[in-house]
Amino acid sequence: MPTRTSSGPGNTPGFNERLTTALTGAPDTPLVFLGNFEVEEQWARGEHTLPRLTARTAGAVVNHMDEFALLLAVGKDHVILKSRPDSEYLEYLAGLGLDLPRILVPAVQDPQHTVTQDALDDPALLSVLRGLASEGNRMAVHGVSGPEEDLAAVSGLPVAGPGHTVCKAVNSKVYSRKVAGELGLRQPRGWSCESLDELAAAFEAAGDLVDRGGRAVVKEAFGVSGKGISELGSERRRKRILDLIGRQARRGGGGRLAFVVEEWVDKKTELNYQFTISRDGTVHFDGVKEQLTERGVHRGHRMSPSLAPGLTGELTAAAGLLGERLAADGYFGVVGVDAMVDPDGGLYPVTEINARNNMSTYQLRLQERLIAPGRHAMARHYPLRLSTPLSFAETRKLLRGLLLEHPGGTGVLVNNFATVNAGFPNEGRPVDGRLYAVLIGGSAGELSALDTETTARLGARKDESQ
Repeated sequence: MPTRTSSGPGNTPGFNERLTTALTGAPDTPLVFLGNFEVEEQWARGEHTLPRLTARTAGAVVNHMDEFALLLAVGKDHVILKSRPDSEYLEYLAGLGLDLPRILVPAVQDPQHTVTQDALDDPALLSVLRGLASEGNRMAVHGVSGPEEDLAAVSGLPVAGPGHTVCKAVNSKVYSRKVAGELGLRQPRGWSCESLDELAAAFEAAGDLVDRGGRAVVKEAFGVSGKGISELGSERRRKRILDLIGRQARRGGGGRLAFVVEEWVDKKTELNYQFTISRDGTVHFDGVKEQLTERGVHRGHRMSPSLAPGLTGELTAAAGLLGERLAADGYFGVVGVDAMVDPDGGLYPVTEINARNNMSTYQLRLQERLIAPGRHAMARHYPLRLSTPLSFAETRKLLRGLLLEHPGGTGVLVNNFATVNAGFPNEGRPVDGRLYAVLIGGSAGELSALDTETTARLGARKDESQ
């Protein structure tokens, strides 16, 4: 199978054209983008889970991450968003020379619903989608699950991607571990568990590992963002978790489980690399970034990681092997893979496969269009606690002199503003929001100073609102 290596931002065809070709077979197919973030919640339905105090549900901020799709589309495309973006934010993006798509918004949005659910509940929007379907549009989604196929069925707008059964199967951590083992790719010691007996045996092996001074964890097959993972630190804890899962399984009639038990290994760096698989099986390596995490939760990316010689080549080779296997199993589209570098510089090339859009996916067009070669860049988000909504006009004033003003420059590029005010209205109570941004600097030091100043200025608005 041919595996082409991406030669970096600024080349043609651009990412939108490559993605459109991969999903539909033609670069000029008009797409309707849909950012159904945390699609893992749909894939996890009906699966046995680890004990938790509260149900795992995506909140208003996560659901409004759908606005990222605005920057993946181009002028020939449409994007369905939960809410219409701030008009001054759209003017800002257009002023940077971005070719923005046409925007569709449901008549009513529920903050606790995904954009897919909002679209399904709007007959007028469904009628518009039927018209777009008749004009040859296809629907490009963050990840395919049952609700997206429901939307395709009622609107007549076909999903540009494999079916949800394939997507769920290849996104399981059990699949990741099995495939990495079959391909001979290095991974931490561990066990794939699809029955209570296999889970009990893995817990016993994990206990031996812990008794020798190691650490071990159990992961749900579809856990995301640091959720669905538990450390197996004591015999009592292992027995409690196993008993709870056993009771849950017996209530559900027993049957198949989906968990991974792994050794928790030391690491120096966490990486994420992305590749795109076309319908014909061609694999295109899109690039690698350093992950910024805090307590297992994704906080951002460093876009120009300093990797030891040969590591990028190893990742490209791993992408080729993984892409070939995923294609053989019926998947095509975007794939993001988490990887690790150990303290001695050795590579774990696959710790988890995410066969869906990733945060890196929504940054690629910005890299191509706005970040000059040689610049340092970092994607991250800033937490906000607000008593009153924050407009983009006010944000521009807060960040005066810091915002990116032209392609190739340096500064703060806001790449999602909907998450700032997602919690409003809230009956007069403060809400938690996030400002997502890409920081661009001439050096690592300049990037760090820009981050510090941005944090301080946004913190001043937070203090005033309390």
